[in-house]
Amino acid sequence: MRAILFAGMLVLLSCFAATEISWASQLHSSLHKYKNSQVSHLTLKRLSPYNGFINYYSQFTFFRRNHKVSPDFIRALIIAESSVDPVAISPKGAIGLGQIMFSTGKQAAKELANSGYTFRHIKPQKLANLQKEDLFDPAINILLTCYLISKYNYKFNGKLELVLSAWNAGEYHRELQRGRTVPYQETHNLIGKINAYYIDLLKKRKRISVSSRQYVKQPD
Repeated sequence: MRAILFAGMLVLLSCFAATEISWASQLHSSLHKYKNSQVSHLTLKRLSPYNGFINYYSQFTFFRRNHKVSPDFIRALIIAESSVDPVAISPKGAIGLGQIMFSTGKQAAKELANSGYTFRHIKPQKLANLQKEDLFDPAINILLTCYLISKYNYKFNGKLELVLSAWNAGEYHRELQRGRTVPYQETHNLIGKINAYYIDLLKKRKRISVSSRQYVKQPD
């Protein structure tokens, strides 16, 4: 199995977006604004208790065979959305690590309960009868985050700006039906942050991998 490659990482979009219509120009500005954002050591430390959940739930292929969500993308989303706070509540009522609205989470949980999958850490009846307070449970919140990102990735053909527009503004927004990102600065900033954090996490992983190989004893 291979991790989902979020098509045309938004770095590529920044090469041409300024020549497009105004919404794309605004998105370009947000990408530029956050392009140097990095994930701090303290943030990685805050993430560490949840890495097991992220690695486990990102393994599932909910919509397309042999495709799964990148765990580092889920980490980037959690950092941008809640600053890794499992009890975070937004002014609009989004809850937990991934900042999930209860109506969205309840529908996703119902779909998962009927999917035939069984999951460690979560009892099936929890998904079938999701309560608002359940979104504060890191295991449930991360599972729903992985599922919803997988769903949007499938629905919008891996186009990162559309995946995150659906995440932030709802999958049925009229602009998404036209194949365009939603025209909200909040959404553009979220895309810029997640894109930057995702790239930084991938770079950190690569450096760790290279460093680890340097300490492997070579055969004589």
